[in-house]
Amino acid sequence: MQKSLEDKLDRVAERHEEVGHLLSDPDVIGDQNRFRDLSREFAELEDVVGCYERYCRTRRDLEAARAMVEDSDEAMRAMGREEVEACEQRLAELEDELQRLMLPKDPRDRASVYLEIRAGTGGDEAALFAGDLYRMYSRYAEQQGWRVEVVQTSEGEQGGYKEIIVRVVGDGVFSKLKFESGVHRVQRVPATESQGRIHTSACTVAVMPEAEGIEEETLRNEDLRIDTFRASGAGGQHVNTTDSAVRVTHLPTGVVVECQDGRSQHKNKDKALSLLQARLMDMRRQEQEREQAAERKSQVGSGDRSERIRTYNFPQGRLTDHRINLTLYKLNDIVAGNLDDVVDALVAEDQARKLAELAGNP
Repeated sequence: MQKSLEDKLDRVAERHEEVGHLLSDPDVIGDQNRFRDLSREFAELEDVVGCYERYCRTRRDLEAARAMVEDSDEAMRAMGREEVEACEQRLAELEDELQRLMLPKDPRDRASVYLEIRAGTGGDEAALFAGDLYRMYSRYAEQQGWRVEVVQTSEGEQGGYKEIIVRVVGDGVFSKLKFESGVHRVQRVPATESQGRIHTSACTVAVMPEAEGIEEETLRNEDLRIDTFRASGAGGQHVNTTDSAVRVTHLPTGVVVECQDGRSQHKNKDKALSLLQARLMDMRRQEQEREQAAERKSQVGSGDRSERIRTYNFPQGRLTDHRINLTLYKLNDIVAGNLDDVVDALVAEDQARKLAELAGNP
């Protein structure tokens, strides 16, 4: 292992011990925000420190095994050679794991997200596919213990959604869903197709991390126009007879968001402002990535809304993620919400790219 990495790991171990002591400090316990932040940091450091301790133990075992190889007894030497081989293999695996754990963290990874799904080419079939994607992500969120809150919907004429925006709340949501942004294409025979022809439709997905809080300098009152109106659709008499729905327009950019899901105008306003904040942050991130794209493009894609990232082929039961050449013949299982194989592959590819960059092999 490189000396620089060992030095970093020693500092991580020291910080882990320091944070552990701070968490028992009465002043810290009494400060909920600080206690929460330190608890998160402790949990993140725990994985690194645990792996580093296993690495150090294995290295000591390797030294002992090498001493056995020098023993005068042939049986002991043979045992030592086997142990040396096993220890060297474990060390290599642990070093790879440590390098992954020490990769720079995306500070947005722990954030909840706003997930936007919009029907694209394909008319009614695209709207139906948008409904399928919404159910897929909702079931995956349920498996992860996350909460899904509907913010805005526009239903399709034959079912599904022309557009649906939801807030997915939980720890680490963005880290799992960050690579879902882009164009999702479906190939299947629509229910309305009488001659059995396969149609191709598409939806766009946008995943935007939620800001920790509404930043006053970003959302200035003078930059906002806030309108209230009567909500439409399901919700009962109260929703249909009061101006509980909220529309917020960000005047400098022209971005408009609406929220009419809740019965409370105040709660709808808070959700709309939070969604607006997430969209503005996403716009800045997209602009930065466009500027950086000329220098280097990520192997898992830029998250551009126009980039086709995945095809769902129902006649063949096949899902293909075009960014990493991943093909899985378990489409029904995936659409039912079992996304782990897809998500894990994308995360692993991203980690491999970052490791190659650190090694100077872009």
